[in-house]
Order: sequence, then C-alpha cells, then structure tokens
Amino acid sequence: MIMPRGSELLLPANPMFIGLSLLLALALEMLPIGRHAASPDLLALVLVFWIVHQPQRVGVGLGFIFGLLMDVHEGAVLGQHALAYTLLAFFAVSIHRRLLWFSVPSQALQILPLFAAAHGVSLATRLIVGGMFPGWSVMLAPVFESLLWPVVGWLLLAPQRRAPDPDENRPL
Repeated sequence: MIMPRGSELLLPANPMFIGLSLLLALALEMLPIGRHAASPDLLALVLVFWIVHQPQRVGVGLGFIFGLLMDVHEGAVLGQHALAYTLLAFFAVSIHRRLLWFSVPSQALQILPLFAAAHGVSLATRLIVGGMFPGWSVMLAPVFESLLWPVVGWLLLAPQRRAPDPDENRPL
C-alpha cells in the first residue's frame, strides 16, 4: 500500500495502551466535576480515534459497551449513550479508510458531522422519553470535540512514533 504524502511510518499500536487510553477516557468522563452541555465527550473522541486508527481492535461492540457504562453512570435512559456510541462507531468504521488519507485538520472537519449526529441522537433519545432540553449550548460540544481531534491524535500516536531500535545506520 502506498502511504499518503508526508505521513510517517508508525510502530504497531500496543493493545494494552489502547485499552488503557479508553479506560482513562472513561474515568475522565466519570469524574464528578459537573458537566456542562457544551463540554466535549472525551470518551467518544478517544473511541472514534481508535476506531479510525485500529478498526481491527476497536469497533462497534466496544462502542456499545462503553455507551451502556456511561448510561449506567449518568443515570440516563438505558441505551441513550449506547445508541449514540454505536452509531458513532459504525460511521467511524465506514469512513476510516478514506479519513486517513487527509491531513489532521481535514480529518477534524470530516468527523464534525459524526459527532454532531451522535449528540443529536443522544439528545433526541433524551427528549423522546421526556427529558429536559439542556439548551442550545449542546451544539458546541461537537465543535469542541472536532477541535480536540489534533490534540488527541498527537497524544495517542506519540508512543507509536518512537524508533523501535534507534541506530544511526538505519533511516527508519
């Protein structure tokens, strides 16, 4: 396979690191710091990142499981986050090959509709069962998640960028 211009050769992702980063994102979402409607969903962001970069290890099933965990934690309608994360995971898997050919800012623009749709599904599920509308600031959360895409990408790909065996005679 021909690599996109300007991309670097990365080491394989460590499955333990993938799992720990997802659990850390889950723990950060569960912190009792008082959520605002416009605050980004870090778990959804990390989940989409790993689905795009490692679709053979992270997929729709993990999205469903993490969604159920978030539903139970927040006391939300059982299935609200699970449905949103499952749809988010499905659409991330469906565009992952195309998405990796673009630059990181272009990727952030292309995943913005995915995050907006996931928040829309979660909000619609909440409103259908009689929940309160959190306000129009909820529309800012997908924008913040899209703006965090380059930062999350830089952080989560950092362990793969290091040389496996640094040697002055090998260029890779």
